[in-house]
Amino acid sequence: MKNITISIDDETYYRARIRAAEQSSSVSALVRKFLIQLTNTTETETEFERLRREQNEIIANIRAKHKGFTASENVSREQLYD
Repeated sequence: MKNITISIDDETYYRARIRAAEQSSSVSALVRKFLIQLTNTTETETEFERLRREQNEIIANIRAKHKGFTASENVSREQLYD
């Protein structure tokens, strides 16, 4: 495995750390994922297919975060505001 070094401004780095924390990841893992996606995207993938794939990834991340919750659960107004 190869290591690379990049230079970015402080604000971009700060925002990347926040995004990584939101995804329970690291900045390095986010960059790795981006580069893999960048190099694996084929020219035959349409914009629609790319957006569909990204949407499915987002939905999977949301479901993983909120595992066990169902919309059919009845919550009282008091519970909602607690």
